[in-house]
Amino acid sequence: MTSTVIHSARLVTAGVETADAWVRFEGAQVAAIGSGDGWEPADRVVDATDAAGPGAVLTPGFLDLHGHGGAGHAYDDGPDDVRAARALHRAHGTTRAVVSLVTAPPPLLARRAAMVAELTRTDADILGSHLEGPFLAPARRGAHEAALLTPPTAHLLDAFLAAGDDTIVQVTLAPELPGGLDAVRRLVSAGVAVAVGHTEAGWDEASAAFDAGASLVTHAFNAMPGLGHRAPGPLGAALARDGVTIEAIADGVHVHPALIRVLMDAAPRRVALITDAMAAAGSGDGRYLLGALDVDVTDGVARLAEDGTIAGSTLTQDAALRTAVAAGVSLPVAVEALTGAPARAIARDDLGALAPGRLADAVLLDARLTVRGVWTAGANLDLTA
Repeated sequence: MTSTVIHSARLVTAGVETADAWVRFEGAQVAAIGSGDGWEPADRVVDATDAAGPGAVLTPGFLDLHGHGGAGHAYDDGPDDVRAARALHRAHGTTRAVVSLVTAPPPLLARRAAMVAELTRTDADILGSHLEGPFLAPARRGAHEAALLTPPTAHLLDAFLAAGDDTIVQVTLAPELPGGLDAVRRLVSAGVAVAVGHTEAGWDEASAAFDAGASLVTHAFNAMPGLGHRAPGPLGAALARDGVTIEAIADGVHVHPALIRVLMDAAPRRVALITDAMAAAGSGDGRYLLGALDVDVTDGVARLAEDGTIAGSTLTQDAALRTAVAAGVSLPVAVEALTGAPARAIARDDLGALAPGRLADAVLLDARLTVRGVWTAGANLDLTA
């Protein structure tokens, strides 16, 4: 079993920052943490200041609950594409991710969920799938094909759950659709986290979904009614529920950076910064496909070719961290939104913090919050390759 010590870092984990800290990995797990020079010799020793400069920051590995691809590859397209896109995001600190699948004909979507299920057995960084559709409100469909949207039925739910073979982690749905609340209960009973999203629901309908067990909101402020002082909508209902995690895209396009700070102040430890990244992340401007829809990316902003609707992002999670901190969010709070909050949202208590017994996933950043080192289950990623 290989041991690793990373020392002389600003350790930021579980909402706390510790100066001159060290972390020890034994194999795939965190064995100990501390500060000063009390660490024992190890097979590999990393001086964080040498590796990342003065002010080096060590955090848990980032966890993305919601992304669709990167490096020119879409998660919907197959195992090789998933792995290629994951390699891009891993280099930006996302050590584990949920693979989001866009709306598709049900048999095809079921095959894609089965594909992700197979990957979870060979690729430990893949946590399962997120079905973002087809149970979406047509008026709030965003970059999903309108003709394929449908209310949830017991038949479809059972088909998807069977194909996913206990690896569907999250499903986004509009609870106001016929059968919506029954679907929430069915999915939650199967161990799936249900996200209210792509919805026309108001306060009452969203509250009913949370009463039924929904525990997430898909990309806050986007594809849903706004947060009004007389009509608080689904986001207002989520803010009022301590157990609901709120996804947010901190790319400066989907949500104004100032509102990211407001959201984190309003829902402490309940905001999960996601990428919602599509294939263009890390790959540049041009024409791409998101599902079956053409997407044009200009100046890093992805929009549907047919009507200009925002179609995912080109974000990586380290960039989301920098955006949040630049907006005035404290570093410990911003890091928690990339680590602890998403881990809690999908009940992964082995992830999300650097603490003894947790998986040894870590990110080393310089003082400008640029990634300088990544470890997944104790294994170091060579960022120079």
